[in-house]
Amino acid sequence: MKSAQPIAKGSISSWMMFLLAASCGLIAANLYYAQTLVGPISAATGISPSAAGFIVTITQIGYVAGLLFIVPLSDIVENRRLAVTGLILAGLALLGSAFAANAPLFLASSLIVGLGSVVAQILVPYATYLSSEEQRGRVVGNVMSGLLLGIMLARPAASLIASFWGWRAIFFLSAGVIALLTLVLARALPERRPERTVHYGKLLASLGTLFKQTPALRRRAFYQACLFGSFSLFWTAVPLRLANDFGMSQQGIALFALAGVGGAAAAPIAGHLADKGLTRPMTGLALIIGVLSYLLAYLVQGHSPIALTLLLISAVTLDMAVSGNLVLGQRVIYSLGSEARGRLNGLFMSIFFIGGAIGSSLGGWSYAHGGWNLSALIGALLPMIAFFYFLTERKNAAARQISSKA
Repeated sequence: MKSAQPIAKGSISSWMMFLLAASCGLIAANLYYAQTLVGPISAATGISPSAAGFIVTITQIGYVAGLLFIVPLSDIVENRRLAVTGLILAGLALLGSAFAANAPLFLASSLIVGLGSVVAQILVPYATYLSSEEQRGRVVGNVMSGLLLGIMLARPAASLIASFWGWRAIFFLSAGVIALLTLVLARALPERRPERTVHYGKLLASLGTLFKQTPALRRRAFYQACLFGSFSLFWTAVPLRLANDFGMSQQGIALFALAGVGGAAAAPIAGHLADKGLTRPMTGLALIIGVLSYLLAYLVQGHSPIALTLLLISAVTLDMAVSGNLVLGQRVIYSLGSEARGRLNGLFMSIFFIGGAIGSSLGGWSYAHGGWNLSALIGALLPMIAFFYFLTERKNAAARQISSKA
């Protein structure tokens, strides 16, 4: 597992940036393959309809656990070895999902898939170690655009592949891709060996201290939790509306989901603007766009082509707000100190993924009790709350220091 040279600050190449972006996308996609395949997976493994939603939830539980307990290791363990180990774990778990004949095996495999997929959140801060301070926002934006493309393409890709070869095929295919990716990263990644200044137990204990003593982390995590909760609510409720109001098939819904891919374009743009010191105004804009995206789809009801078109536009603009604000938040987080970057990123990601889980739950509940109208109003409320909190942000000395870095 030797690399040609050790990690060198500011030496990231276009090839390495592309490799890290593609890797993050392929890894993060594993979290969402099952989302559009809940029906056939439930039937094949004997999971009851009332518990079918747990198929996706347990993968997210594994991911959050990995963010809290594995990602912090990147501050004390050689990063390339940690990433390769996580990918091996994820690849084996994907095979377990593909071969699963019963609910316990499938759910256990899904939990481990989520746990191993946190490698994506080891590679994102790893990319910042390869880059200079001046290009950090652009690097984060490009790598995160790859991750977001993986998330957005996972659902339609899984539906399309399942329609030809069955639901197990996507897990077999992903296991093969992850195996190949493991070999490539083991050869291509430079070594990064952080100084081991603290033991693992103290490292985990420091998470609470970091959260308490880092107001910028708390703010950025709350902003993104609200936006990602709104995003998850949207993509939970919209397939139901598309099927009920517009009579779309599973393939039609998968094609609609491709609209979200356009939102990933906001990630590198946001990173570039963050490098120019525009983090704060762009954050406010992202939150406003999140609110307006829902209002646009709420104001025009019915089953007309105009209503469907506005819903499609809302999907793109909401995804742009989420992906852009994510990069802005990570740009701030990575400027707070390199020695704790893995822990800060783990806390940030775990908090906003919890927001996403809450949003998914609200999406199903709101649509069942009030249809699209209630879902849209709750979806708009989440970024609105974040925006009002954003207005309380003070430009004190500490904030100015962070802003100057961001």
